[in-house]
This record gives sequence, C-alpha cells and structure tokens, in this order.
Amino acid sequence: MTASAASLAPSENPVFDDKALLGQPRGLGLLFLTEMWERFSYYGMRALLVLYLVNELQWSDADATRLYGTYTGLVWLTPIFGGYLADRFIGTRRSLVLGACVIAAGHFVLALQSMSTFYLGLALVIIGTGFFKPNVSTMVGQIYRAGDHRRDAGFTVFYMGINTGAFIAPFICGTLGQRVGWHYGFGAAGVGMLIGLLGYLWGRDRYLPGIGVEPTQPRRSVAPVEGPGAPVNAMHGVIGGAVGLVLGWFGSGGNWFGILMGVTVGAALGLSVLGTHGEERKRVIALFIVVFFVIFFWMAYEQAGSSMNIFADRYTDLQVGSFAIPSSWFQSASPLFVLLLSLPVAGLWRMLDRRGKEPSTPMKMVWGLAILGGSFALMYLAGRSADACIAQVGAEQARSQCHVASPLFLVMTYAGNVMGELFISPIGLSYVTKVAPARFGSLLMGAFFLSNSAASKIGGYVAGLTDRIPSQATFWSIFIVTSLGAAIAMLLLVPTLKRLTSSVKA
Repeated sequence: MTASAASLAPSENPVFDDKALLGQPRGLGLLFLTEMWERFSYYGMRALLVLYLVNELQWSDADATRLYGTYTGLVWLTPIFGGYLADRFIGTRRSLVLGACVIAAGHFVLALQSMSTFYLGLALVIIGTGFFKPNVSTMVGQIYRAGDHRRDAGFTVFYMGINTGAFIAPFICGTLGQRVGWHYGFGAAGVGMLIGLLGYLWGRDRYLPGIGVEPTQPRRSVAPVEGPGAPVNAMHGVIGGAVGLVLGWFGSGGNWFGILMGVTVGAALGLSVLGTHGEERKRVIALFIVVFFVIFFWMAYEQAGSSMNIFADRYTDLQVGSFAIPSSWFQSASPLFVLLLSLPVAGLWRMLDRRGKEPSTPMKMVWGLAILGGSFALMYLAGRSADACIAQVGAEQARSQCHVASPLFLVMTYAGNVMGELFISPIGLSYVTKVAPARFGSLLMGAFFLSNSAASKIGGYVAGLTDRIPSQATFWSIFIVTSLGAAIAMLLLVPTLKRLTSSVKA
C-alpha cells in the first residue's frame, strides 16, 4: 500500500478490506504502536508530576493536586480545538504529526531545571495533545466501513495500546525520576514520544493509505458530507460560545477555567447541534448527555495521579523484604489490569452479541459507574487504617511514620477502577465514531474528551480537600457516593438515549 491510495474513492480504499492483523486492518497495529508511545510519554510524566511538586518543590497537597487537575483538565480540553482544526483544515494525519512533535518538545523542555521551563513544558504538552489525541482515535474509526462488526473489537485492541504505554512508563520514567533525578524522568517521556512519531511516519503510507489525508469538512465546503444536514456554519459556534461564556462566568464565579470550559462546550454544542437536524441532531444530543455522565466516572478515576498517588507515597507499606517500592510504580497497576482484562471483556461483548443479548452502550456505562463506585469501598478501608495511625502520631509525623495500609488495597481498587473503565472508555470511543455525523467526527471526539477535562479539574480540586477533611476514610467515601449516584441517574435515562440513537446501532 502506498500514498497513491489517497486518490482512491473512499469505498475503494484497500484498508477497509485488510484482515491481515488477526482479522483486523494492519493500520490498526500502526495506530496501536503510535498511541502506545504517546501514552508512555503522558503517563510517564503524570506518574511524577504530583510527587515532584510535593517532595521536590515542597508544595502543599492542595496546591499540587490543583495544578495537576488544571494540567490534566487542559490536556483533555484542547482536543476539541485540535479535532475542529483537523475536521475543517488540516486532516487527521497532519494533525497527529504536528501534535507528536509539540508533545516531544514539551517533555524535553520539562527536563530543563527551571520553573519557567517547567510551565512552558506543561503548556507544550497540553497544546500537542490537543492535536494528537482526538485524531489518532478518529483514525481508528476511519479504517472501518460503516457497520463493520470489527469496530468495537478494534477499539478494544487499540485501547490495549494505550495501556501498554501507560504500564511501561512508571517503571522507566518513575524510577529515573524518583531514584536518579526528576528531570531524567521527564526527558525519558520525550524520547518515548519521538519513537512513536518515527514509527508512524515510517508506516503510514504502507498501512494507512488515504486515511486522514484530507479534512472531512473542508473550509470552503458548504454541503454536508454525510446524509442530510445543515451546512457547517462558524456563526453557530460563535453563538454557542457566547452563551457558554455567560453560563461559564456565572457558574464558576468568574474562574478562568470555568469560563474556558463554558465557551468550549457552548461552541461545540452550537456547531454540532445547530449544524444538524433530524436524526443527526438527536444523536449529537445523546452524545452530550453521555459526556455529562462520564464526567462522574473520570472525576473518581483521575484520583490515581493525585490523591491515590499521594496515598501510595505517604500511607502505604512500600517495603517488600529489603526493597522499597518506588511509589510511582503503583501507576502501572491500572494499565496492567487493562491489558489483563481487555480481551476477556471484548470476548464477553462478542459472546453476548452472538446471543442477541449485548447491552447498549449507555447500559454498559451504567455498569461501569457502579463498578467504579464499589471499588472505592476498598480505599475507604485503607483510609481507616491510615486514620488509626494518624490519630496515634499526629498529622505532621504521619507523613513519614504511617506507611501502614496494605498495598493490596490500592492494587485491588485499581483493578475495580479498570473493570469500570473497560465498560466506559473504549466503548465510549467506539460510540462516538458510530453516533457522530462524519463531518463532526473529530470535533465530537474532542467533545467526548471534554468529560475528562471537566472531571480532571474537578477531581484535582476534590483531591486538594485531603488537607481539609481530617479523615482519609471520609475522603474516599466521596467517590462511592458520586459514582453510584451517577449510575442510578444514567440508568433512568437509558430508554431516552436509545430513542435518540435509534437510527444507528449504538
């Protein structure tokens, strides 16, 4: 396969009929590896960020977790802008390459030892992820014809690539950062992104010919690309953004992140809702309802890099014989469980599909939220162990003397979180590619990532409450209540979501 395939009509692209990779297109393998190295870079740095702030820079827990929440919130916010630019101007292929270059530069800047380069490096990673993240996921959807039954399984395989990188990263970046030097860990993350970029450039014309070369809705086009629908009109985004600005201002009390989120959500709603009608509009509305509920999932799940990371460092027994486990290694637990559980869960969906009993995507997400909430009961128990020690030695001494909680509490919580994740995240990515109108594919993939953005910011704020809430057990109970409450509310809306997406199998 060569780049000449870019000139073929979409229905003639040989990628659609490629089954050489265990029944899947070989392009899926290339995207798997590219995303694997990008996630290596992201999770390698994420494993270090809060620990670097509280241990090296001596920031308070609240300041560290709130910076972490702002950083991860922006990482998940910028994909909606990158998705829009890819849809309208540059295509997913060019956007992915641009994003990878900027991400690598950001990690290398982070490796320089000054606060100005620290903030600049974070900014570059945020911007680069905006170009990279929505488009690599959208390209996975682009290698299948509409209605191809391999799509869900393909996204699950792709999701394993994400987590392979996330699993390896803490062992390399975390060990270098905690045992050799923090900036070596940050630099190693940049090397990982470069490896992924070079691999993609080597294989894209062989295995992804014609995929993502052109925007799905070029700037000068006024006709819809898929089925009936209103033309894409930038004024729809301006109107939605203006409404979002007002709501974001009042809803957040003037907080800049809340205003930015309001404008972004409003613009995305304006473009996609006002730019569609009929069945397409119903599907877009359903997607945004799902995005809202997924916020509750990621708010709890994203404690992994903040409050759970601090709990591992401060209150967990890290000794295995004479060896002290680097606390950042616990960040590998979630991706390890994803790798172990992804294929069994994908097999479960295939088995239920053959029997005609596979639940809808919204129902899968209800189960994901419920499983997540139940898993935090283990952190509640771990918190009680820490509380008993804190009561004996005092809060100040507890940071060095209360390594009392069994590491199994953390490990098994991560296992439960991941089981919930497999009912939410890969299924959600596939849901977007099935439900979103083609001309808004990358934009709405970015909108799906808005749930991560809002959740990361909120989760960072909540993680900072560990300084105010005297009981660790009480703190962890927050996530039991919010996750189970969201599961019940979404369950009540499942029939509505099915009606809204009745024109596609979702």
